[in-house]
Amino acid sequence: MTEYVDVSEGEAITRDGVIKLYGPEGFEGMRKAGRLAAEVLDDLTEKVMPGVNTAELDDFIRDRFLAAGATPATLGYRGYTHSSCISINHVVCHGIPGDKALKEGDIVNIDPTPLLNGYHGDTSRMFLVGEVPIKARRLVEVTYECLMLGIEQAKPGNHMGDVANAIQRHAEKHRYGVVRDFCGHGVGLLFHDAPEVVHVGRPGTGPELRPGMIFTIEPMINIGKPDVKMLDDGWTAVTRDRSLSAQFEHSIGITETGCEIFTLSPKGYHHPPYGV
Repeated sequence: MTEYVDVSEGEAITRDGVIKLYGPEGFEGMRKAGRLAAEVLDDLTEKVMPGVNTAELDDFIRDRFLAAGATPATLGYRGYTHSSCISINHVVCHGIPGDKALKEGDIVNIDPTPLLNGYHGDTSRMFLVGEVPIKARRLVEVTYECLMLGIEQAKPGNHMGDVANAIQRHAEKHRYGVVRDFCGHGVGLLFHDAPEVVHVGRPGTGPELRPGMIFTIEPMINIGKPDVKMLDDGWTAVTRDRSLSAQFEHSIGITETGCEIFTLSPKGYHHPPYGV
């Protein structure tokens, strides 16, 4: 049976499988952390281009977070040594920044999470590097549509299965594969918390959505089959059939009437091409 607990300001919480229900202070904390994450992604728009390496982008993210009084939540998390995850082409998620340079035609997901005043602004966004083939552009478009269709179902009285089913139906209508191995999660004062937010499912199943819940929705959609494999570094997940993969992610909070998206782009850069 699903358990819920109200979070009181200043109260210590643990990753115990119980779904946390936040009050106004939690929502305000998430607005600030989410806005910072979105602002940094906005600023990256001019830097994502052929020839730039992913370590440079990661350095930029770290410096921007520190300058704003935040720390990168991924830095030191379970031994991870970078300030973001940057996943290119067939990398599904958790790509490690390094000396690899972006090239014309790449699609890339950038996933930064600032920890600001105790709250985690978890989000990710796809970028197109130069001129991108139409097949790849279409994957990115549909993946964004999947995210937003899932968010439309995020309202009180619905269930996680309603969110998942909206995502799955739209992706599979386009003959894409929905990754099962990774999912969204509760967020807020804890980086990864209950509930799990899967992206395939049946309507009316899973935990009921209640006001105060804060979690991410982050579908990973493959042009090919949904299967993934882990590389030897222990972090990087890639498509098993080497097909392209795309992902978008927002942190949201359930309100009395629907949901609030904490990580919307202040510049309106919701999906690429940005600034057009």
